Amino acid sequence: MRTDTQEKGFMNHMADKEQRAGKEPEGEKKLHEAVCVLLVELCERFTFFGIVCNMILFCTARLGYPSHQAAMVNMCFVGTSTLTPVLVGWLAEYLVGRTKLVCICMLLHFLGTALLPVVSFPFEDVHIDRRHVLLTLPKREQKIVFYFALLTASLGIGGIRALVCPLSAYSLEDYGPKDLLSFFNWFHWLINLNSAVVFVSISYIQQSVARNLGFLIPFVSGLMAMITIHMVRGEMIYKPKADSSLLTTFGVIFSALKTCCVRQRYLGTAVPSWLDHAKEHHGGHYSETQVEGTKSLARLFPLFTFQILYRTCIMQIPSAYYLQTMNSNLHFGGFVLPVAAMNVISIVPLLILVPILECINSWLFSSKDTGHSPTIYIVVGQLSAALSVVAAGFCEMHRKRFPQVEQTLSEELLLVSSMPCFHLAPQYILLGVAEALVTPSCSLLSFWLMPERMRGISMHFLALFNGAGCFVGALIVQTAHAGTQGSWFPHSLHEGKLERFFFFLASLMMVNTLGFWAIAHRYNNLHEDCTNGFRGGFPGEKLLKHAKAIKHYNSVLESSPILSPVEKT
Repeated sequence: MRTDTQEKGFMNHMADKEQRAGKEPEGEKKLHEAVCVLLVELCERFTFFGIVCNMILFCTARLGYPSHQAAMVNMCFVGTSTLTPVLVGWLAEYLVGRTKLVCICMLLHFLGTALLPVVSFPFEDVHIDRRHVLLTLPKREQKIVFYFALLTASLGIGGIRALVCPLSAYSLEDYGPKDLLSFFNWFHWLINLNSAVVFVSISYIQQSVARNLGFLIPFVSGLMAMITIHMVRGEMIYKPKADSSLLTTFGVIFSALKTCCVRQRYLGTAVPSWLDHAKEHHGGHYSETQVEGTKSLARLFPLFTFQILYRTCIMQIPSAYYLQTMNSNLHFGGFVLPVAAMNVISIVPLLILVPILECINSWLFSSKDTGHSPTIYIVVGQLSAALSVVAAGFCEMHRKRFPQVEQTLSEELLLVSSMPCFHLAPQYILLGVAEALVTPSCSLLSFWLMPERMRGISMHFLALFNGAGCFVGALIVQTAHAGTQGSWFPHSLHEGKLERFFFFLASLMMVNTLGFWAIAHRYNNLHEDCTNGFRGGFPGEKLLKHAKAIKHYNSVLESSPILSPVEKT
């Protein structure tokens, strides 16, 4: 009997040892994949900000675009790069395999970043047989190649964000609201830290050191991303579990609208919600679970809608604020500051505020009696964005009071205001404060207030509305320029009334802030919404949670060292 017990203990010891030995390579593999994903994400951000940071200067100085058109191109590129992850995610789910689509997106990314240096020719340092050679393209072909490069690069960027570095790869399902808010805070903190380094380095290289040669940096960054992905091949590509799709969500909405119109016209049947018309027992084509998920998503549509104009204000940094800085005195102590380096001023408040907000959130979430909602952060952040645009209007009036001086940017001699560019710092700081408050809080609400199977769709819709904000910004610029005959968004800022554009946008943003404040009470109590209104209402999910609990209970019984073998049986 004693010998059998010793043999059994020895066998259990060897099994545990083999199990631990098998886990070590798995842990090393996970670490390897995490490092590769991090490198790819850093390279993608480096590429994206490298293209954005000096696009307006390139469009105006090299392509001869007017200021408003250059601003629109920049906003449309950012908007397209925001929307393409949603499109690529849908293609990967239904039409093309994820591995094939990653290869296609990498090819598009490489092609787009490789074509940008072609647009930026001539290279001033090209010599053949001791002769100075200028490699040029006609303006028309140059613009065609430029737009094609931007389109392919944005598609490649969307593929990287959707397939290689998706948000679902971080396994956030088991996090509570406090941990989720902390994750989103530090996630955006790291992104902005990376962008700060990129804005300083690339903008200086593009503008001061090698000018056109700076567009080769996105090409090198894209090449690094491709090499990193090749290191792990298909193993680093995250494959999400089956979930609700955008097509199903849009199908529920259209089916409900169609059935609702027919029944109101002929039958007049009353249902609790207009989306209930899409249910099978009300004449629709979708199940109870699919419709209830869409109803949960519909409750967030007001939150998404009020982010559109906010995103338009944020897009003033690479557009109207950039033009203001470009037309200000960039000399500082005998050194010419890069225009895009002013963007760092908007990033610094975010880098400082995130640790402070972490302490505040720890105190607010410590109370279990009352649920804390970050809607107050969104209201204050949107108010800060409105004040930033107001400050930009007053700074523009202040800038035009200074006498004009000559300043060389990208080999172009410009007449600019002698006002130091640092006078524009308040408007950048206010927008940085707004980003620190709004973006993580909105991500938390979009993720936490949804059923688990609908969270990916909710984040997709948030990206869609953020992208729409970029295009709305471009539309407002075009409307202001055309409606005022170029006065509100002029090519020469000293001759126009750009401050009126800022005051108009600030008035819209104030109305937007008041509108969100009026409906913010819908998202005030996270704990109440989790249990009653928004989450946990699907029978299938409740059964799944019970099954997980039972499975966990059984595993505890099997592994508990307190229970003896007799008690376990």
